[in-house]
Amino acid sequence: MTAGTSPHVVVVGGGIAGLAAAFFLKDEPVRVTLLEGSPHLGGKLSASEVAGVPMDEGAEALLARRPEGTALITATGLGDDLVAAATTSSAIWTRGALRSLPRRQFMGVPADMDELAATGVVSAQGAERARHEPDLPPRPGDISVTDYVGARLGAEVVERLVDPLLGGVYAGRSEELSFDATLAPLAAATARYRTLTEAAASLIPSAPGAPTDPGAAPPQAQAPTGSADNSNRRAPAPLFVTLTTGLGALPEAVAKAAAADIRTNAMVRDLERTATGWRLTVGSAADPEYLLADAVILAIPAAPASRLLSRTVPAASSALRQIPYASMAIITLAFRTEDFPAQRRSGYLVPAVDGKAVKAATFSTVKWPHLTKHAPVHIVRCSIGRIGETALLQRDDQDLASLAAAELAEATGITKAPVAHRVTRWGGALPQYNVGHLDRVARVRDAVKDQPGLAVAGAAYDGVGIPACVATARSAADQVMAYLRTDATERSE
Repeated sequence: MTAGTSPHVVVVGGGIAGLAAAFFLKDEPVRVTLLEGSPHLGGKLSASEVAGVPMDEGAEALLARRPEGTALITATGLGDDLVAAATTSSAIWTRGALRSLPRRQFMGVPADMDELAATGVVSAQGAERARHEPDLPPRPGDISVTDYVGARLGAEVVERLVDPLLGGVYAGRSEELSFDATLAPLAAATARYRTLTEAAASLIPSAPGAPTDPGAAPPQAQAPTGSADNSNRRAPAPLFVTLTTGLGALPEAVAKAAAADIRTNAMVRDLERTATGWRLTVGSAADPEYLLADAVILAIPAAPASRLLSRTVPAASSALRQIPYASMAIITLAFRTEDFPAQRRSGYLVPAVDGKAVKAATFSTVKWPHLTKHAPVHIVRCSIGRIGETALLQRDDQDLASLAAAELAEATGITKAPVAHRVTRWGGALPQYNVGHLDRVARVRDAVKDQPGLAVAGAAYDGVGIPACVATARSAADQVMAYLRTDATERSE
């Protein structure tokens, strides 16, 4: 850094984590440059109209009871646009019918076996197996959700309850996903209780609360739901919220509020240490641009972060390279209001074991009634794509839309065709928190913290939801500022 000038911080990545990091630096005595390789900011947060209704193309809800997301929204001036979901009641489409989720469950792990049996989500044999949870020794370390939950409550509970809930969040598979990383509160509770059922019950209020929603935030962000209605108590806080304009409006608001030089179409090709900081190579090999920085925050997916760190921080690069990503698509269908069967639920989930393409459907205009003011249509968002389903996602847009509409008709009984559709593809969008994920993240952070003025943020680390990503941005901003303050003190001595 040149004497008398402010330190220069470069944020690589213009998704919500990178934008939030730039925002958190706005009141610090630093210059901030944000570089986004694509033409648009926001990453998986964007919106466009379907049949005259502004609809999110990616994430459409955030968990309100984890404060980082709503706090950022309020700080950027959008607090008055927050709206709570009208319902979070959802179903499982399995064994030939739409069946209610057990109300007393934590991410599909049941806490009430009578209720589990009554829902019919699992067979009578599956429910009876779950009643007889065996005494098992403590797990030797991180194992898969299937290995841990299945050994205690049986395969059906995993296949028809836990797997569809996790699949809705990660587009992953329970036999690969880490129990400790994806069900962190439950994993922690198992240390205090004899059975998994008791551990799940400890995370749920004594009175039934709102069940988990198909558009749920990452499990590690889940909090116990509110208590039942009681005239002597305040109504429970909303579980899920969105913006009246859609969460796609958030990136622009954060960008405007951040005191940063924000550049799109600015792909970072290389990152290397210098004697006093970092040098970033931006743009094509034929016409490179070089930027010098005192500190760098990498708020990009694991694969590009691994490439940028391959020479300078090989230990972090190696660990990041081991985080796989799943691709998915969201098919948004619009039906005439009078054509769609009346619904009271926010949507439904589909177990992979049932062999359907659509893994989750959200009845958007039921969940978010404010959308109905735009046009006389009913909107449904269908999510397609679990990890490994490459051939399915290679089908063309019309084919995917027809497939989603056909499965929706089978589940709900609708006989009319949609009047409009939109297909949004998210290639390599969702990091997989597979067995060993927490160790991999720890290795990344241990290696990065030894590099002065370097930090990482984003969905690859502590959760794929907006609040979790914002939390990593706050930590990264704090980390680089702690270094810059220490460095300034040392230079002044």
